[in-house]
Amino acid sequence: MNQAKPPKLSKPSFTGYEVFVIAILAFLQFTVILDFMVMSPLGAILMPQLQISPAQFGWAVSVYAFSACVSGLLAAGFADKFDRKKLLIFFYVGFLIGTALCAMATNYHFLLAARIVTGLFGGVIGSVGMAIITDLFSIERRGRVMGFVQMAFGVSQVLGLPIGLVLANKFGWHSPFWMIAGVGLIPGIIIALYMKPVTEHLRIQHDRNPFEHLGKTVANSKYVLAFLTTTLLATGGFMLMPFGSAFSIHNLGLTQADLPALYGISGVFSFVFGPLAGFLSDKVGKYKVFVGGTILTMIVVAIYTNLGLTPLAMVIAINVLLFAGIMARMVSSTAMISAIPQPQDRGAFMSINSSVQQLSGGLAAALAGMVITEGPDGKLQHYSTLGIIVMASMMGCMIMMYFINQQVNRKLAKTAAPQPVREIEAEAFIIE
Repeated sequence: MNQAKPPKLSKPSFTGYEVFVIAILAFLQFTVILDFMVMSPLGAILMPQLQISPAQFGWAVSVYAFSACVSGLLAAGFADKFDRKKLLIFFYVGFLIGTALCAMATNYHFLLAARIVTGLFGGVIGSVGMAIITDLFSIERRGRVMGFVQMAFGVSQVLGLPIGLVLANKFGWHSPFWMIAGVGLIPGIIIALYMKPVTEHLRIQHDRNPFEHLGKTVANSKYVLAFLTTTLLATGGFMLMPFGSAFSIHNLGLTQADLPALYGISGVFSFVFGPLAGFLSDKVGKYKVFVGGTILTMIVVAIYTNLGLTPLAMVIAINVLLFAGIMARMVSSTAMISAIPQPQDRGAFMSINSSVQQLSGGLAAALAGMVITEGPDGKLQHYSTLGIIVMASMMGCMIMMYFINQQVNRKLAKTAAPQPVREIEAEAFIIE
Protein backbone atom coordinates (compact mmCIF):
# COMPACT_ATOMS: atom_id res chain seq x y z
CA MET A 1 0.00 0.00 0.00
CA ASN A 2 1.48 3.32 -1.05
CA GLN A 3 2.13 5.83 1.67
CA ALA A 4 0.60 9.22 1.18
CA LYS A 5 3.19 11.83 0.35
CA PRO A 6 3.25 14.99 2.44
CA PRO A 7 1.65 17.92 0.65
CA LYS A 8 4.15 19.93 -1.36
CA LEU A 9 4.33 23.53 -0.32
CA SER A 10 3.69 25.88 -3.19
CA LYS A 11 5.77 28.88 -4.04
CA PRO A 12 3.19 31.66 -4.25
CA SER A 13 4.04 34.79 -6.16
CA PHE A 14 4.28 38.08 -4.32
CA THR A 15 1.02 39.87 -3.56
CA GLY A 16 0.54 43.53 -4.36
CA TYR A 17 1.11 44.52 -0.74
CA GLU A 18 4.24 42.36 -0.50
CA VAL A 19 5.63 44.08 -3.59
CA PHE A 20 4.91 47.42 -1.89
CA VAL A 21 6.75 46.33 1.28
CA ILE A 22 9.77 45.13 -0.71
CA ALA A 23 9.86 48.37 -2.73
CA ILE A 24 9.52 50.73 0.23
CA LEU A 25 12.09 48.88 2.33
CA ALA A 26 14.47 48.97 -0.64
CA PHE A 27 13.86 52.72 -0.99
CA LEU A 28 14.53 53.21 2.71
CA GLN A 29 17.68 51.11 2.50
CA PHE A 30 18.80 53.26 -0.42
CA THR A 31 18.92 56.36 1.75
CA VAL A 32 20.69 54.59 4.64
CA ILE A 33 23.27 52.91 2.39
CA LEU A 34 23.88 56.11 0.46
CA ASP A 35 24.50 58.02 3.68
CA PHE A 36 27.27 55.58 4.58
CA MET A 37 28.68 55.09 1.08
CA VAL A 38 28.87 58.78 0.23
CA MET A 39 31.64 59.18 2.81
CA SER A 40 34.01 57.12 0.66
CA PRO A 41 33.99 59.25 -2.52
CA LEU A 42 33.91 62.41 -0.40
CA GLY A 43 37.17 61.34 1.21
CA ALA A 44 39.25 62.91 -1.55
CA ILE A 45 37.47 66.24 -0.89
CA LEU A 46 37.12 66.06 2.90
CA MET A 47 40.73 65.25 3.77
CA PRO A 48 42.27 68.37 2.16
CA GLN A 49 39.39 70.74 2.97
CA LEU A 50 39.14 69.78 6.65
CA GLN A 51 42.91 69.22 6.80
CA ILE A 52 42.60 65.72 8.27
CA SER A 53 44.81 62.65 7.93
CA PRO A 54 43.79 59.22 6.59
CA ALA A 55 43.59 57.99 10.19
CA GLN A 56 41.20 60.82 11.14
CA PHE A 57 39.07 60.14 8.08
CA GLY A 58 38.99 56.47 9.05
CA TRP A 59 37.55 57.52 12.42
CA ALA A 60 34.99 59.75 10.70
CA VAL A 61 33.75 56.62 8.93
CA SER A 62 34.05 54.25 11.87
CA VAL A 63 32.31 56.36 14.56
CA TYR A 64 29.08 55.80 12.66
CA ALA A 65 29.60 52.08 13.06
CA PHE A 66 30.53 52.31 16.75
CA SER A 67 27.48 54.40 17.65
CA ALA A 68 25.28 52.08 15.57
CA CYS A 69 26.69 49.15 17.54
CA VAL A 70 25.78 50.77 20.86
CA SER A 71 22.26 51.72 19.76
CA GLY A 72 21.67 48.24 18.35
CA LEU A 73 22.48 46.63 21.67
CA LEU A 74 20.35 49.14 23.58
CA ALA A 75 17.43 48.60 21.19
CA ALA A 76 17.72 44.79 21.09
CA GLY A 77 15.75 44.21 24.28
CA PHE A 78 12.89 46.36 23.00
CA ALA A 79 12.95 45.19 19.38
CA ASP A 80 10.31 42.48 19.92
CA LYS A 81 8.20 44.52 22.34
CA PHE A 82 6.67 47.00 19.90
CA ASP A 83 5.07 47.23 16.51
CA ARG A 84 7.99 47.02 14.09
CA LYS A 85 6.47 49.75 11.92
CA LYS A 86 6.57 52.24 14.80
CA LEU A 87 10.16 51.32 15.61
CA LEU A 88 11.12 51.77 11.97
CA ILE A 89 9.59 55.26 11.82
CA PHE A 90 11.19 56.34 15.13
CA PHE A 91 14.70 55.39 14.15
CA TYR A 92 14.33 56.68 10.60
CA VAL A 93 13.33 60.14 11.80
CA GLY A 94 16.42 60.21 14.02
CA PHE A 95 18.55 59.11 11.08
CA LEU A 96 17.28 61.98 8.92
CA ILE A 97 18.03 64.46 11.72
CA GLY A 98 21.58 63.10 11.99
CA THR A 99 22.10 63.38 8.24
CA ALA A 100 20.92 67.01 8.34
CA LEU A 101 23.47 67.68 11.09
CA CYS A 102 26.20 66.27 8.83
CA ALA A 103 25.12 68.78 6.20
CA MET A 104 25.48 71.59 8.77
CA ALA A 105 28.96 70.53 9.95
CA THR A 106 31.58 73.26 9.77
CA ASN A 107 34.64 71.36 11.01
CA TYR A 108 35.99 67.89 11.66
CA HIS A 109 34.73 67.57 15.24
CA PHE A 110 31.23 68.78 14.32
CA LEU A 111 31.16 66.20 11.50
CA LEU A 112 32.37 63.51 13.90
CA ALA A 113 29.55 64.29 16.35
CA ALA A 114 26.99 64.36 13.53
CA ARG A 115 28.14 60.94 12.31
CA ILE A 116 27.68 59.58 15.83
CA VAL A 117 24.08 60.84 15.94
CA THR A 118 23.38 59.42 12.48
CA GLY A 119 24.81 56.05 13.50
CA LEU A 120 22.77 55.90 16.71
CA PHE A 121 19.58 55.87 14.67
CA GLY A 122 20.66 54.61 11.24
CA GLY A 123 22.35 51.50 12.61
CA VAL A 124 19.07 50.07 13.89
CA ILE A 125 17.03 50.66 10.73
CA GLY A 126 18.53 47.74 8.82
CA SER A 127 17.85 45.27 11.64
CA VAL A 128 14.22 46.38 11.97
CA GLY A 129 13.77 46.05 8.21
CA MET A 130 15.33 42.58 8.30
CA ALA A 131 12.96 41.52 11.10
CA ILE A 132 9.99 42.75 9.03
CA ILE A 133 11.17 40.78 5.99
CA THR A 134 11.70 37.65 8.07
CA ASP A 135 8.23 38.02 9.60
CA LEU A 136 6.46 38.48 6.30
CA PHE A 137 8.36 36.22 3.88
CA SER A 138 9.09 32.50 4.09
CA ILE A 139 12.64 31.21 3.76
CA GLU A 140 11.97 29.75 0.31
CA ARG A 141 11.26 33.26 -1.04
CA ARG A 142 13.62 35.21 1.17
CA GLY A 143 16.57 35.04 -1.22
CA ARG A 144 14.59 36.83 -3.91
CA VAL A 145 13.32 39.40 -1.40
CA MET A 146 16.86 40.09 -0.18
CA GLY A 147 18.04 40.37 -3.77
CA PHE A 148 15.50 43.08 -4.56
CA VAL A 149 16.06 44.96 -1.30
CA GLN A 150 19.82 44.86 -1.83
CA MET A 151 19.22 46.54 -5.19
CA ALA A 152 19.26 49.66 -3.04
CA PHE A 153 23.03 49.19 -3.09
CA GLY A 154 22.99 49.46 -6.87
CA VAL A 155 20.58 52.40 -6.91
CA SER A 156 22.84 54.30 -4.55
CA GLN A 157 25.71 53.60 -6.95
CA VAL A 158 23.83 54.55 -10.12
CA LEU A 159 21.84 57.55 -8.94
CA GLY A 160 22.94 58.55 -5.46
CA LEU A 161 26.73 58.63 -5.64
CA PRO A 162 27.07 60.27 -9.08
CA ILE A 163 24.51 62.93 -8.19
CA GLY A 164 26.10 63.37 -4.78
CA LEU A 165 29.54 63.76 -6.32
CA VAL A 166 28.30 66.25 -8.91
CA LEU A 167 26.67 68.27 -6.13
CA ALA A 168 29.83 68.04 -4.01
CA ASN A 169 32.03 69.19 -6.88
CA LYS A 170 29.71 72.12 -7.65
CA PHE A 171 28.28 73.19 -4.29
CA GLY A 172 30.64 71.67 -1.71
CA TRP A 173 30.79 68.47 0.32
CA HIS A 174 27.79 69.45 2.50
CA SER A 175 25.32 69.22 -0.40
CA PRO A 176 25.13 65.39 -0.72
CA PHE A 177 23.95 65.19 2.90
CA TRP A 178 21.23 67.75 2.22
CA MET A 179 20.19 65.68 -0.79
CA ILE A 180 19.95 62.49 1.31
CA ALA A 181 17.93 64.22 4.05
CA GLY A 182 15.52 65.66 1.49
CA VAL A 183 15.02 62.50 -0.55
CA GLY A 184 14.82 60.46 2.66
CA LEU A 185 11.58 62.17 3.66
CA ILE A 186 9.73 60.34 0.88
CA PRO A 187 9.97 56.72 2.16
CA GLY A 188 9.40 57.91 5.72
CA ILE A 189 6.09 59.53 4.82
CA ILE A 190 4.98 56.57 2.68
CA ILE A 191 5.74 54.08 5.47
CA ALA A 192 3.81 56.17 8.01
CA LEU A 193 0.77 56.42 5.74
CA TYR A 194 0.54 53.06 4.00
CA MET A 195 2.50 50.31 5.76
CA LYS A 196 0.41 48.01 7.94
CA PRO A 197 1.42 47.39 11.56
CA VAL A 198 3.76 44.42 12.04
CA THR A 199 2.69 42.91 15.36
CA GLU A 200 2.41 39.13 14.95
CA HIS A 201 5.58 38.62 17.02
CA LEU A 202 3.90 40.22 20.05
CA ARG A 203 1.60 37.21 20.42
CA ILE A 204 4.47 34.81 21.10
CA GLN A 205 6.66 37.14 23.16
CA HIS A 206 6.77 35.89 26.77
CA ASP A 207 9.81 37.56 28.32
CA ARG A 208 8.70 39.86 31.10
CA ASN A 209 11.09 42.74 30.46
CA PRO A 210 13.46 43.93 27.71
CA PHE A 211 16.61 43.14 29.68
CA GLU A 212 15.52 39.55 30.23
CA HIS A 213 14.77 39.25 26.51
CA LEU A 214 18.16 40.70 25.57
CA GLY A 215 19.96 38.39 28.00
CA LYS A 216 18.22 35.28 26.70
CA THR A 217 18.98 36.17 23.09
CA VAL A 218 22.66 36.89 23.73
CA ALA A 219 23.05 33.73 25.81
CA ASN A 220 21.41 31.46 23.22
CA SER A 221 24.20 29.14 22.11
CA LYS A 222 22.50 28.56 18.74
CA TYR A 223 22.95 32.23 17.84
CA VAL A 224 26.63 32.62 18.78
CA LEU A 225 28.00 31.20 15.51
CA ALA A 226 25.88 33.62 13.49
CA PHE A 227 27.20 36.58 15.48
CA LEU A 228 30.81 35.43 15.03
CA THR A 229 30.31 34.91 11.30
CA THR A 230 28.81 38.38 10.93
CA THR A 231 31.97 39.76 12.55
CA LEU A 232 34.05 38.56 9.62
CA LEU A 233 31.42 39.42 7.01
CA ALA A 234 31.73 43.14 7.73
CA THR A 235 35.51 43.29 7.44
CA GLY A 236 35.92 43.57 3.67
CA GLY A 237 33.64 46.50 2.86
CA PHE A 238 34.61 48.60 5.86
CA MET A 239 38.31 48.16 5.15
CA LEU A 240 38.45 48.87 1.43
CA MET A 241 35.51 51.18 0.71
CA PRO A 242 36.37 54.23 2.88
CA PHE A 243 39.58 54.78 0.92
CA GLY A 244 38.24 53.72 -2.47
CA SER A 245 38.02 57.21 -3.99
CA ALA A 246 41.41 58.33 -2.66
CA PHE A 247 43.01 55.11 -3.99
CA SER A 248 41.35 55.58 -7.38
CA ILE A 249 42.61 59.15 -7.72
CA HIS A 250 46.07 59.02 -6.17
CA ASN A 251 47.10 55.46 -7.08
CA LEU A 252 45.09 54.47 -10.16
CA GLY A 253 45.37 57.85 -11.84
CA LEU A 254 41.66 58.69 -12.14
CA THR A 255 40.30 62.20 -11.67
CA GLN A 256 37.51 63.46 -9.43
CA ALA A 257 35.40 63.86 -12.58
CA ASP A 258 35.85 60.13 -13.37
CA LEU A 259 34.29 58.96 -10.10
CA PRO A 260 30.61 59.50 -11.05
CA ALA A 261 31.11 57.31 -14.14
CA LEU A 262 33.01 54.69 -12.14
CA TYR A 263 30.36 54.37 -9.43
CA GLY A 264 27.43 54.87 -11.80
CA ILE A 265 28.37 52.21 -14.35
CA SER A 266 29.31 49.74 -11.62
CA GLY A 267 25.97 50.38 -9.96
CA VAL A 268 24.00 49.71 -13.14
CA PHE A 269 25.24 46.13 -13.06
CA SER A 270 24.12 45.84 -9.43
CA PHE A 271 20.54 46.10 -10.71
CA VAL A 272 21.16 42.75 -12.37
CA PHE A 273 23.41 41.16 -9.76
CA GLY A 274 21.05 41.69 -6.80
CA PRO A 275 17.94 39.94 -8.17
CA LEU A 276 20.11 37.33 -9.92
CA ALA A 277 21.88 36.46 -6.67
CA GLY A 278 18.51 36.20 -4.93
CA PHE A 279 17.05 33.96 -7.62
CA LEU A 280 20.09 31.68 -7.63
CA SER A 281 20.09 31.55 -3.82
CA ASP A 282 16.53 30.21 -3.81
CA LYS A 283 17.13 27.98 -6.83
CA VAL A 284 20.53 26.32 -6.37
CA GLY A 285 21.23 26.98 -2.70
CA LYS A 286 22.31 29.95 -0.65
CA TYR A 287 25.64 28.52 0.48
CA LYS A 288 26.70 27.62 -3.07
CA VAL A 289 26.02 31.19 -4.18
CA PHE A 290 27.94 32.51 -1.17
CA VAL A 291 30.99 30.37 -1.97
CA GLY A 292 30.95 31.43 -5.62
CA GLY A 293 30.66 35.09 -4.67
CA THR A 294 33.46 34.79 -2.11
CA ILE A 295 35.90 33.17 -4.53
CA LEU A 296 35.17 35.82 -7.19
CA THR A 297 35.56 38.66 -4.68
CA MET A 298 38.88 37.30 -3.38
CA ILE A 299 40.31 37.10 -6.90
CA VAL A 300 39.23 40.64 -7.74
CA VAL A 301 40.50 42.06 -4.42
CA ALA A 302 43.90 40.47 -5.05
CA ILE A 303 44.08 42.19 -8.44
CA TYR A 304 42.53 45.53 -7.46
CA THR A 305 44.65 46.27 -4.38
CA ASN A 306 47.88 45.78 -6.34
CA LEU A 307 47.06 48.00 -9.31
CA GLY A 308 49.10 51.00 -10.39
CA LEU A 309 48.09 53.57 -12.99
CA THR A 310 45.10 52.01 -14.73
CA PRO A 311 42.76 53.19 -17.54
CA LEU A 312 39.24 54.13 -16.44
CA ALA A 313 37.65 51.35 -18.53
CA MET A 314 39.76 48.71 -16.79
CA VAL A 315 38.95 50.09 -13.33
CA ILE A 316 35.23 50.04 -14.20
CA ALA A 317 35.45 46.41 -15.39
CA ILE A 318 37.22 45.37 -12.19
CA ASN A 319 34.63 47.19 -10.07
CA VAL A 320 31.79 45.46 -11.92
CA LEU A 321 33.26 42.05 -11.10
CA LEU A 322 33.85 43.15 -7.51
CA PHE A 323 30.21 44.15 -7.11
CA ALA A 324 29.08 40.85 -8.61
CA GLY A 325 30.94 38.99 -5.87
CA ILE A 326 29.83 41.38 -3.13
CA MET A 327 26.15 41.15 -4.08
CA ALA A 328 26.30 37.35 -4.19
CA ARG A 329 27.81 37.33 -0.68
CA MET A 330 25.43 39.92 0.75
CA VAL A 331 22.20 38.42 -0.55
CA SER A 332 22.96 34.76 0.19
CA SER A 333 24.49 35.33 3.64
CA THR A 334 21.67 37.62 4.77
CA ALA A 335 19.05 35.08 3.68
CA MET A 336 20.88 32.25 5.49
CA ILE A 337 21.40 34.11 8.73
CA SER A 338 17.78 35.33 8.75
CA ALA A 339 16.66 31.71 9.21
CA ILE A 340 18.61 31.26 12.46
CA PRO A 341 16.45 33.03 15.09
CA GLN A 342 13.14 31.80 16.46
CA PRO A 343 10.14 34.02 15.58
CA GLN A 344 9.93 35.50 19.09
CA ASP A 345 13.62 36.48 19.01
CA ARG A 346 13.88 37.94 15.52
CA GLY A 347 13.92 41.62 16.45
CA ALA A 348 16.48 41.17 19.23
CA PHE A 349 18.61 38.81 17.14
CA MET A 350 18.68 41.20 14.17
CA SER A 351 19.56 44.15 16.42
CA ILE A 352 22.41 42.28 18.11
CA ASN A 353 23.61 40.94 14.78
CA SER A 354 23.57 44.46 13.36
CA SER A 355 25.51 45.72 16.38
CA VAL A 356 28.14 43.03 15.93
CA GLN A 357 28.39 43.93 12.25
CA GLN A 358 28.74 47.64 12.98
CA LEU A 359 31.32 47.09 15.73
CA SER A 360 33.49 44.82 13.60
CA GLY A 361 33.07 47.18 10.64
CA GLY A 362 34.04 50.18 12.74
CA LEU A 363 37.14 48.43 14.04
CA ALA A 364 38.01 47.38 10.49
CA ALA A 365 37.72 50.96 9.22
CA ALA A 366 39.82 52.25 12.10
CA LEU A 367 42.42 49.52 11.48
CA ALA A 368 42.47 50.40 7.79
CA GLY A 369 43.15 54.02 8.71
CA MET A 370 46.14 52.92 10.78
CA VAL A 371 47.50 50.57 8.10
CA ILE A 372 47.16 53.07 5.26
CA THR A 373 49.70 55.87 5.06
CA GLU A 374 50.01 58.74 2.61
CA GLY A 375 53.24 59.08 0.70
CA PRO A 376 54.95 62.36 -0.26
CA ASP A 377 53.33 62.17 -3.71
CA GLY A 378 49.86 61.71 -2.20
CA LYS A 379 49.66 58.00 -3.04
CA LEU A 380 48.15 55.64 -0.48
CA GLN A 381 50.66 53.09 0.74
CA HIS A 382 50.07 49.54 2.07
CA TYR A 383 46.70 49.18 0.30
CA SER A 384 47.79 45.71 -0.81
CA THR A 385 48.22 44.79 2.85
CA LEU A 386 44.53 45.54 3.38
CA GLY A 387 43.77 43.24 0.45
CA ILE A 388 45.57 40.36 2.16
CA ILE A 389 43.66 40.96 5.42
CA VAL A 390 40.35 41.11 3.56
CA MET A 391 41.02 37.88 1.65
CA ALA A 392 41.99 36.06 4.86
CA SER A 393 38.77 37.18 6.55
CA MET A 394 36.73 36.02 3.55
CA MET A 395 38.32 32.60 3.66
CA GLY A 396 37.52 32.24 7.36
CA CYS A 397 33.99 33.51 6.77
CA MET A 398 33.40 30.94 4.02
CA ILE A 399 34.30 28.14 6.45
CA MET A 400 32.08 29.51 9.21
CA MET A 401 29.19 30.01 6.81
CA TYR A 402 29.36 26.30 6.00
CA PHE A 403 28.39 25.51 9.59
CA ILE A 404 25.67 28.18 9.49
CA ASN A 405 24.23 26.47 6.44
CA GLN A 406 24.32 23.09 8.21
CA GLN A 407 22.55 24.60 11.21
CA VAL A 408 19.82 26.11 9.02
CA ASN A 409 19.30 22.85 7.12
CA ARG A 410 18.92 20.89 10.36
CA LYS A 411 16.43 23.42 11.66
CA LEU A 412 14.33 23.39 8.51
CA ALA A 413 14.34 19.59 8.34
CA LYS A 414 13.31 19.33 11.99
CA THR A 415 10.57 21.94 11.65
CA ALA A 416 9.17 20.38 8.48
CA ALA A 417 9.17 16.80 9.80
CA PRO A 418 5.68 15.54 10.78
CA GLN A 419 4.03 18.88 11.54
CA PRO A 420 0.89 20.21 9.84
CA VAL A 421 1.54 22.45 6.89
CA ARG A 422 -0.25 25.36 8.55
CA GLU A 423 2.14 25.30 11.49
CA ILE A 424 5.16 25.27 9.22
CA GLU A 425 3.88 28.22 7.24
CA ALA A 426 2.99 30.13 10.39
CA GLU A 427 6.61 30.06 11.49
CA ALA A 428 7.81 30.87 7.96
CA PHE A 429 10.29 28.02 7.95
CA ILE A 430 9.80 26.23 4.64
CA ILE A 431 12.21 23.79 3.06
CA GLU A 432 13.89 25.22 -0.01
